[in-house]
Amino acid sequence: MEKRVVITGLGVISPVGNNVDDMWESIKNGKHGIAEITHFDLTNHKVTMGAEVKDFVYEDKRAAKRLDRADQLALTAAKEAMEDSGIVSGENVDPDRFGVYGGTGIGGIITLENEVTKCTKKENPTRASALLIPMVMPNAVSGNISMAFQAKGCSMGIVSACAAGTHNIGEAYRNIKHGYSDVLLAGSAESVFSPVCFSGFANMTAMSTRKDPDRCSTPFDLERDGFILGEGAGFLVLEELEHAKKRGAKIYGELAGYGATSDAYHITSPAPDGEGAAKAIKMAIDDAGITADDIDYINAHGTGTPYNDAFETIAVKKVFGENTKVPISSTKSMTGHLLGAAGGLEAVICTKAITEGFIPPTIGLQKPDPELDLDYVPNVGREANVEYVLSNSLGFGGHNGTLIVKKYQG
Repeated sequence: MEKRVVITGLGVISPVGNNVDDMWESIKNGKHGIAEITHFDLTNHKVTMGAEVKDFVYEDKRAAKRLDRADQLALTAAKEAMEDSGIVSGENVDPDRFGVYGGTGIGGIITLENEVTKCTKKENPTRASALLIPMVMPNAVSGNISMAFQAKGCSMGIVSACAAGTHNIGEAYRNIKHGYSDVLLAGSAESVFSPVCFSGFANMTAMSTRKDPDRCSTPFDLERDGFILGEGAGFLVLEELEHAKKRGAKIYGELAGYGATSDAYHITSPAPDGEGAAKAIKMAIDDAGITADDIDYINAHGTGTPYNDAFETIAVKKVFGENTKVPISSTKSMTGHLLGAAGGLEAVICTKAITEGFIPPTIGLQKPDPELDLDYVPNVGREANVEYVLSNSLGFGGHNGTLIVKKYQG
């Protein structure tokens, strides 16, 4: 018998707030976190704007020396989610049935770049840190979290570029649904503000080159010219319903559907016909046992690149119809694009949309694109009764992931 999966804890650290409450206030008020980059010297860089996490110092200064920034962000968001849930391994959950699905898109690239630079300057490759490997490996996110919270069940990290967060949450949902775990901490983290990595994104012309922070990240706008790189982490505590009820847990919502497909088309571009993304959306809707008409809001992948926004719109129309009125917005207009962490953060945003009865806006949408004619909730969010939210993630490599969060009704 399949189990129901509920959300009992939320945690984030983001460019628009270093905890869930601050992040949500920014999202509701259409406040972005975009500014000139401070992580490194911008000399010779064409792109100068980013969405950095502000005022962040990892609480354990000694441990910070052994953790890449992405892992520090992951542990910070995971801690908030755990404290919010009230889960304590060995007290109210069996450690062997408590696990982690914690992913990333790239891994510890900041550490890797720093170490390569150090060895090159010293002209001695043997000077690499003994901590290099555990700091750069992508599975460090899930490994470090499992140790921090004594989660002795399954611990894994799915690496699927910008769909990583959605895939980790979706696979965790399936794990509990099929009875393998009682509680899973699921989400993702990313921090890639290193000069070479940043340059790589810029040189593939994927990022906006604008200098005005209010006009850099403009999904669905006619003048959109690329995404703004962000960093952060988002985690959910997912729990089997009866386990949550037995311990009197606060329940934010129910994870009701998941779909995952591949475009099998191009290493960076989504498929022009939107077929792969549309199949993931339809798969999630079918998994939830509902119809497209039941969806009250779509949190789009919505990166602000010319291709992504056009092809995602096509995908939505394939499932919802050419004349659909479903509200669809991109919160990346405020947070920037957190790559592998995007799905984790956006799953938290979707959960808050349900609990607060509020649909977030797409800010910066000043010049409508005549080819994109859906309701993108321009500039100002709106209060609404939100029972089902759908969240899309599309990753380099053709990875598509869709989640459906449902209002919990007992």
